[in-house]
Amino acid sequence: MPRRTATMLASALVLIALICAGLFIPVPYAEMSPGPTVNTLGSSGGQPVIKISGRDTYRTSGHLNMTTVRVTGAEYRMGLVEALTGWLSDDSVVVPHDTLYPEGTTEEESTQENAEEFSQSQESARVAALRQLGIPVTSRVVVASVVKDSPAQGKLHAGDVIRAVDGTPVKAPQDVAAVVTKRQPGQPVDFTIVPAAEAAAAEKAGREPASTRKVTLTTKRADDGDRAIVGIQAGTDHTFPFEIDIRLEDVGGPSAGLMFALGIVDKLTPGQMTGGAFVAGTGTIDDSGRVGPIGGIEMKLVGARDAGASYFLTPAANCATAAADTPDGLTLIKVDTIKDAVASLEKVSGGDTSALPSCSAG
Repeated sequence: MPRRTATMLASALVLIALICAGLFIPVPYAEMSPGPTVNTLGSSGGQPVIKISGRDTYRTSGHLNMTTVRVTGAEYRMGLVEALTGWLSDDSVVVPHDTLYPEGTTEEESTQENAEEFSQSQESARVAALRQLGIPVTSRVVVASVVKDSPAQGKLHAGDVIRAVDGTPVKAPQDVAAVVTKRQPGQPVDFTIVPAAEAAAAEKAGREPASTRKVTLTTKRADDGDRAIVGIQAGTDHTFPFEIDIRLEDVGGPSAGLMFALGIVDKLTPGQMTGGAFVAGTGTIDDSGRVGPIGGIEMKLVGARDAGASYFLTPAANCATAAADTPDGLTLIKVDTIKDAVASLEKVSGGDTSALPSCSAG
């Protein structure tokens, strides 16, 4: 074989090998792309997204769409060519794999975490919506979970209501840790509780629990420091004056909280909050109605634009990123709280959009 031909053949084989390497050798990246949007005022899978029972509701119109992001799975390994294609695309974002899945996180663990965050976002949305409307919601501090092989195992249980720690009344989950960590590891700490079963029975009967009991635990040293712990995660449980059921399959994470809350407010108030406009948005929400930032804002904007939205409710902390690359035809509305969002939607409904709080880049 002539030397020139042999050289060209060798070069071709090297090129083919490089192409194959690009196609099949994995790189440590993951991809985010626009996911579906769902109208919280409408239906999904043949069922209302928000169903309210035991309270008068009102006709709604327009859209209050929550937005989502599709991501590649924790076990998926992207090839180099696929990563390069994603980087060049306007409708996807390639990010380091550990950004979405911290090292060691499995697909199952990620799914479970997203499900828990989604459930919590629904609870906070209910609370924030009712408080926005001035409807009382009863809250109490509870044992959310008990760590295996901890001092609390077998003595405290998920759902137990925590009234006091060492005689100090607790009004928020963080109050529990504040009292426990005043102890030295190995010292006792007293919990005043209402057992979960008794608390549930009292709630069902519409009365306050008749009695409490004291549980003494011996603290131990935390694995990550010298502070004292007992091995529980404290949380907040709520009693609502009527039923608010939020149903949406195959969605996870906390970022739909704001839109769920607004959907609840719209259904419980006369008139149409959006005035028939197509509004989409995103944002976490806490019990007090504060709106927090989310990930994947660029992809959510694209998804909202593609679904037909004209306005996008944007958490204040995401405003700069959103404003730097806003799809044509989409107006960003800056929100810090549910109160801000309701006030802005009143402007949209009334056609007074010149004074809407806007986002700016940088």
